[in-house]
Amino acid sequence: MAVSNVESVTASRYYVGEEMCPHRLVLEHVTSRWGVLVLIQLQERPFRFSELRRAIGRVSEKMLTQTLQILERDGLVHRDAKPVIPPRVDYSLTDLGREAAEQVRALALWTERRMGEVQKAREVYDARKGGSEQG
Repeated sequence: MAVSNVESVTASRYYVGEEMCPHRLVLEHVTSRWGVLVLIQLQERPFRFSELRRAIGRVSEKMLTQTLQILERDGLVHRDAKPVIPPRVDYSLTDLGREAAEQVRALALWTERRMGEVQKAREVYDARKGGSEQG
C-alpha cells in the first residue's frame, strides 16, 4: 500500500509538460531516436554490442553506448559483462524494459498501419504550402 501512496504523491507533483518533470526525462529516453530502436530490437533476444549496432544500423558507436547507458540507468536495460577473454557483454531488457518496449512497439505498429494516411496528410500540407516547408 505504501508504494501506491508514493506513486500517487509523485504523480501529483509533476506534469510531463513541465520542463523539470522526471517523467518527461524518462519519456525522452524511451522515445529517443535510438532508444526506440534499442528497445524494439532487444525484445527479440539479448544482443552483444556489435550485433545490436548492426541490427539497428546507422547508429554511431558513441550514440549506441550513450543510449544503452541511459536505458540501463533508467532500469530498462541489463548489461551483463562476462569475465572472459576477450570480454563479452550482452544487453537484454529488464522486466521494466520489456514493459516499455511493448508500449514502444505498439506505437511503431501504429505508424506502420497509419503511414498511408500520414503520407497523404503530408502531400496535402505540402501542396497547400507550395512544397516549400517539407520535413
